[in-house]
Amino acid sequence: MTEVVSMKKWTRWQDWVTVVAGLYAALSVIWTRAAGSSTALMLVFGVLLIISGVINLAMPGTPAMEWAQAAFGALLFLSPWFGSYAMQAGVAWTSWITGLVALVVTATAIKPSTEEHRHHTVSPSH
Repeated sequence: MTEVVSMKKWTRWQDWVTVVAGLYAALSVIWTRAAGSSTALMLVFGVLLIISGVINLAMPGTPAMEWAQAAFGALLFLSPWFGSYAMQAGVAWTSWITGLVALVVTATAIKPSTEEHRHHTVSPSH
């Protein structure tokens, strides 16, 4: 008897959106005016969003990676304040929008991922 997996690899739109948001954040350092630690923070959190998104696409149903991805989105959103570039509109808005997009779409994926993980870790009772 084969088990049908409800979450297929490479198909979750939330993770694709997160990868695109991370890619945009990382590449935006090319066309936005750098301020404070913006370049380093946007590159680091952008790349971390790309990596976590690809991992979530390849291995759906991994709640720990979903939470890590949400944290990267939140940190990108907060980075204009702790990276001293909140007053630079272009680069700050790029961080806020890409971080919030990644955070919101990841939040919609956490519950299904947790349920999928639980489904595969609970042994059958028969």
